Amino acid sequence: MSQALAITPSNLPSVVGSLDAYISAVHRIPVLSQEEEQALSRDYLEEANLAAAKKLVMSHLRFVVHVARGYSGYGLQLADLIQEGNIGLMKAVKRFDPDQGVRLVSFAVHWIRAEMHEFILKNWRIVKVATTKAQRKLFFNLRKSKKRLGWMNAAEVSTVAKDLGVPEATVREMESRLSGRDIGFEAPVDADDDAKPAPAAFLVDDGADPYQNVADEDYADNQMETLNDALAHLDPRSRDIIQRRWLDDSSKATLQDLADEYGVSAERIRQIEANAMKKMRGLFATAA
Repeated sequence: MSQALAITPSNLPSVVGSLDAYISAVHRIPVLSQEEEQALSRDYLEEANLAAAKKLVMSHLRFVVHVARGYSGYGLQLADLIQEGNIGLMKAVKRFDPDQGVRLVSFAVHWIRAEMHEFILKNWRIVKVATTKAQRKLFFNLRKSKKRLGWMNAAEVSTVAKDLGVPEATVREMESRLSGRDIGFEAPVDADDDAKPAPAAFLVDDGADPYQNVADEDYADNQMETLNDALAHLDPRSRDIIQRRWLDDSSKATLQDLADEYGVSAERIRQIEANAMKKMRGLFATAA
């Protein structure tokens, strides 16, 4: 398909302004039959017909509203959640295959929720509360899994961990994060002179100088270029030894490992390594 899906949120009925009017408008858009849906999908996939793609998107906007309402408990605007869900819907339309035998709504729900989840995790708090896959799973399930207000007891923690398939320690950590409250970085307006400084007072921005940032990046690039050039001047065996002893990200080879591979003593490998390092230092000094 040579042409990308060129529908953007600005092409859709506006969520800005009267949200009730938007919701009313999308519910007046006719729902497609399965046959109409498949015909439009094939028209878009085979002919890159953007008008067909737009009809598919428009007919499912009401479903985005329905999904967005399910995330109303996170303190975010429903209009923002709908906008993010619309982006997920457009991604789903672009990737939908009508020959798989499923309706678009069943396929699109995963894309819609993925966009909403990402938006919630980025905006719910300044400090991210869910970074791993297990924590993301907990973030969206812990509230409804808790049986009472306040902290969970050991039995409840064990039950939640078993139900969600995560370690108990992860449940306790996420509960602690969700039970905490955000603290403002700025001092209160009515704070007196003796008040403790705001958290912002303890933050030092080491990256505020763009010129220094550029200089640091340039220096790092030059160092990497010099290193690659120095390695290129080594013989294959010396280069392999230096690479595997110092530069590999995975487990580094020992002198004995290389000695066994090359059929020499570990002391001989050490001598080759020392000579190679000496040669590379000379090349670095010349480049400087």
